[in-house]
Amino acid sequence: MTNKFRTEQDSMGELNVAANALYAAQTQRAINNFPVSGQSMPEKFIKALLLIKSAAAQANVNLEQISAEMGKAIKESVVKVSEDPNLMSHFPVDIYQTGSGTSTNMNVNEVLSTVASEIYKAKVGANDHINYGQSSNDVIPTAIHVSASIALQQDLIPSLEHLSKSIRVKAEKVHHHIKTGRTHLMDAMPVRFSQSLYAWADQIDQNINRLKAIQPDIQSLAQGGTAVGTGINAHPDFANVFNKILSDMTGIEFTPAKNFFTHIGSQDIAVALSGQLKAVAVTIIKISNDLRWMNSGPLAGLGEIELEALQPGSSIMPGKVNPVIPEAAAMVGAQVIGNDAAITVAGQSGNFELNVMLPLVANNLLSSIEILANVSVLLADKAIATFVVKEEKITDALTRNPILVTALNPIIGYELAAKIAKQAYSDGRPIIDVAEQYTDLSRGELELLLDPKKLTEGGLG
Repeated sequence: MTNKFRTEQDSMGELNVAANALYAAQTQRAINNFPVSGQSMPEKFIKALLLIKSAAAQANVNLEQISAEMGKAIKESVVKVSEDPNLMSHFPVDIYQTGSGTSTNMNVNEVLSTVASEIYKAKVGANDHINYGQSSNDVIPTAIHVSASIALQQDLIPSLEHLSKSIRVKAEKVHHHIKTGRTHLMDAMPVRFSQSLYAWADQIDQNINRLKAIQPDIQSLAQGGTAVGTGINAHPDFANVFNKILSDMTGIEFTPAKNFFTHIGSQDIAVALSGQLKAVAVTIIKISNDLRWMNSGPLAGLGEIELEALQPGSSIMPGKVNPVIPEAAAMVGAQVIGNDAAITVAGQSGNFELNVMLPLVANNLLSSIEILANVSVLLADKAIATFVVKEEKITDALTRNPILVTALNPIIGYELAAKIAKQAYSDGRPIIDVAEQYTDLSRGELELLLDPKKLTEGGLG
């Protein structure tokens, strides 16, 4: 042996571990067994696991299952590891590992065992102490819920609220602009820019409300169910004490699951949350595509708005500028939809008393939350807040829009209105000129009836 390695032992025997690694044999076995993606579990998930171990240690101290000194050492080890700038180097286990996430749970247990033993000046066992009253089967589902709860409250919901507010502020600024509405991508009755934007904001707000509605469920935890849901080897009061401590630590109200078997054997709540994230993604794609269409051109497209120019748009066409933020946002939406499809499949893998695709659920759920949160801020700050309305372009299209004749339906009837619209299309003339030719209405009456501002208010002319 060289000094690059040390020998570690577990129930299956001895193996070599890097000399400077904080983890031990079971983590090394997982490294050896799962060279799949080269991607380790998300940092937010690892930090949630560390919080869980700290709260569990304190609960076990309060319930007199471990000594106060040992509990203090475990808590201090969590702080020390969490603040390590090389945090993730200690947690290298691949996402695609054992379906229960046992390898990651033991990875955390082993790292904390190493650090806590140094603090405690005696052995703090990975299984016997760090993992006391726990099982991977309740720890990992708990970590999924805890990490998602924190990410929702601290990242995604605030980002969506920022996006909604930015849209509403912009709506007020562009309220006076009136543009051609579109259905089927074809010219329709006029709308105010603000009406389109307020619709976006309402979509975002609806998503926020749906996410908030699921928070109590995602904040209910499997911890205390241990191996299969019976709570074997955990103190009867462990779950309640644990949740109280974790709630105090995070400022989020966590509660024990009403039925541990449900939370361990299924991932229905995570699937439901992922479904709501997919709904957010669909909204983001809709807004992004509207922005791209309105920005299209600027000469040969709609050219109704001009998005902020952020970077050159082509390696061969000088001067070209592309709608890069909406494009990035649309790609995020597509990825979240893909993540949701994988989570849906994973949710079906609750075989009897345990779901066995937990690492995949954790990774995809946190990835969706993170990229949605990040791109929502970009969309708000670098697209919504900064686009400029091209007044001349929208006014020109509006005045030549034959669909304005719809406002005359109650007066001249659908058939004559259709004839006027077709003639206006054919001649390329403003609808008011053709309507004046085919009806007995005066120019003044037509100007009043066809006033785009009035037409955005609905009702009869």
